[in-house]
Amino acid sequence: MTALSRKARIAGLLYILASLVGFLRLIYIPNNLIVSGNAAATASNITAHETLFRWGIVTYLIASVLFLFVTFALYRLLEPVDRRLAILMVILGGLIPTTIFVVNSVTDVAALQFVHGADFLSAFDKPQRDASAMLFLNLHHQLDLANAIFWGIWLIPFGLLVYRSRFLPRFLGVWLMIGCFGWLAFSIAGFLSPGLEDKVFAYGQPFMLGEVATMLWLVIMGAKEQRSAAAIS
Repeated sequence: MTALSRKARIAGLLYILASLVGFLRLIYIPNNLIVSGNAAATASNITAHETLFRWGIVTYLIASVLFLFVTFALYRLLEPVDRRLAILMVILGGLIPTTIFVVNSVTDVAALQFVHGADFLSAFDKPQRDASAMLFLNLHHQLDLANAIFWGIWLIPFGLLVYRSRFLPRFLGVWLMIGCFGWLAFSIAGFLSPGLEDKVFAYGQPFMLGEVATMLWLVIMGAKEQRSAAAIS
């Protein structure tokens, strides 16, 4: 295995790990515990599965930190292609989204506090506490929607670097850049027309799957050393 392929596989493995860890809070918990428009049912689900919900908070934080390492690993791989683009990729794909993720974890903590109904919340009756918990869960989702803008735009420098690298297939670079617009459409739809949010996400999947294809290519195929040398010279 060449040094370049080793860097590629490390980046791909971290990419897959971060995505799998983040699945619990980003996909599983919203689909299984949060009942849209029903604060009482949602609070009941969280109470019944509190350990799962707490693990969602923990994995949300772990995934965000892991994604910092993903972008740094990609930086080590792609920095020789264009250093400025690689730095932009780390900022847009690592530093900014991770900061938002960490801040957003507080909304889940707040929701859990209201569901528990601690002594200092005795001024609120249960329906009020349930409604407040739902409010914070909705705020969590809105911050994720805002963060999706960065999930999209970081794919532009990332895709350009892959396209120019010559040691990774150009079609992956194009696919990554197209995926940017899928995430942007999802984010914008969530704010302008929430009823269409799920449909936009579903229709955008073929474009967003460029990231899955890229992480799998990095792990399975690695990178071709001779093309790297040709591209950098």
